[in-house]
Amino acid sequence: MPRDQETAMLPLAGMKIVELGHYIAAPFATRLLADLGAEVIKVEPPEGDPVRGWGSAVDGNPVWFSVHGRNKLSVTLDLKSPDDRAKLLRLCGRADALVENFRPGYLERIGLGPEALHGVNPRLVIARISGYGQDGPYRDKPAFGAIGEAMGGLRHLTANPGQTEFPPPRCGVSISDDLAGIYAALALVSACWGIKGNPAAKGRIVDVDLVSSVFSLMEGMLPEYGLFGWVRQPQGAAIKTAAPTNTYPCADGKWLCIAGNSDLIFRRLMTAIGQPGMAADPRFANNALRCENVAELDAAIAAWTRGVPAAEAEAVLEAAEVPCSRLYDMADCATDPHFRARSMVMEVADPLLGRVLHPAAPFRFDGVSPEAMLRWTGPAAGAHNHHVFGELLERDDVRPMAGTPESRDPHAGQKDA
Repeated sequence: MPRDQETAMLPLAGMKIVELGHYIAAPFATRLLADLGAEVIKVEPPEGDPVRGWGSAVDGNPVWFSVHGRNKLSVTLDLKSPDDRAKLLRLCGRADALVENFRPGYLERIGLGPEALHGVNPRLVIARISGYGQDGPYRDKPAFGAIGEAMGGLRHLTANPGQTEFPPPRCGVSISDDLAGIYAALALVSACWGIKGNPAAKGRIVDVDLVSSVFSLMEGMLPEYGLFGWVRQPQGAAIKTAAPTNTYPCADGKWLCIAGNSDLIFRRLMTAIGQPGMAADPRFANNALRCENVAELDAAIAAWTRGVPAAEAEAVLEAAEVPCSRLYDMADCATDPHFRARSMVMEVADPLLGRVLHPAAPFRFDGVSPEAMLRWTGPAAGAHNHHVFGELLERDDVRPMAGTPESRDPHAGQKDA
């Protein structure tokens, strides 16, 4: 099937979204929506999204932005300019939704608050992402992703039990921003669904914040605290409610995560590592008993893994049908045959960078290949100014991205930057 036809089958084909995003949270939300087929017009300041200055670059072109800005049309506007604000309002007049992650009150101060936006499009869904939300005593405080981790309860849990010499580490990615972006995308689509088919329905305002996004992951910890006064403490690599489940050192300095906590899997695990007597020991007969005696179990498993390279240990346990995995770094991900076979890792042509690896979108749809969901890589700032302001806004019969020149040639228009 031609790529254009596959793209037209994506569930959000035809949806039109304006992004007023910078750094991570809002652009992450719109990247997901663009991967799902929506037309996303990313509005950047004349100097470009400041995230373009982060990380590595090839000839001045940021590597991260190849993924961060993929499948989006990039235009540049100075929102302090009345003429450019008028252009933005025209974009919003044809859009289904707008996503922004400025500090609360900023859009209102420059005359682009919800009242102005709904004045040109009463059905516009406005998704607002901020550090603490659009109201509450902390709304005006600045926040980045690390603050969401800290206040949302996650960073407290990432420490090793009893360790006080070093601070609890972050997880290594901007998890607060990414979570807020996922929730914003979900809420935006839900709001659009809520007004679909009702000509009298008005657009909704969606309020998502970094702290609440992290806090939502805290499972049953809040009711446990409310009922019993329990405060969950850092667990390290293990969990108190299942055993053996931990991460063990291997002979080559790598680590192996093993989840052997069901009764059947536990017996297979202990047989595989040469400890059949422990498999039959009544002290380890069920999960509750194994949790009581987990230190002895972990010591026995670690004694075995320390004598075997991680890949070899993984192969032994996989042959015994014990859930396990080495702790992958990016080199492992990029070369893993499963990642490659499912196109989770794709090699694509980026006109600004050359051949580059991209992660696939994290969802699959029948009839659409992962490759067809990646229409083009992140463009230069303002690459689509002519197409958007000179063509899209001048046409009343605007079609979704499946019908535009950019969908047929993913890199058309980048020369306009």
